[in-house]
Amino acid sequence: MKPKTRLLIILLTAVALLSVPLIAMQFTNEVQWTVSDFVVAGILLLGAGLVLELILRTIKKTAFRILTIAILLLVFLLIWAELAVGIFGTPFAGS
Repeated sequence: MKPKTRLLIILLTAVALLSVPLIAMQFTNEVQWTVSDFVVAGILLLGAGLVLELILRTIKKTAFRILTIAILLLVFLLIWAELAVGIFGTPFAGS
């Protein structure tokens, strides 16, 4: 796959994922995101996507590539969980 095509897929995926809470906000009061929530989520999604693209472009060994992507995914999920519910109790979660 061409690098430009992958970048476009990353951008469209981030937009699609951010549209889910935006659409949910129109139908329920359970989802209440602010502009800053969308900005932080967008930065997190785009950052992870761009780091993934960097990994795919630079690392050639398959085993090391898989390990690096798994670490990226773990870090992404831990940050997302911390921002969502504050599992570690850091100031980032508002606790």
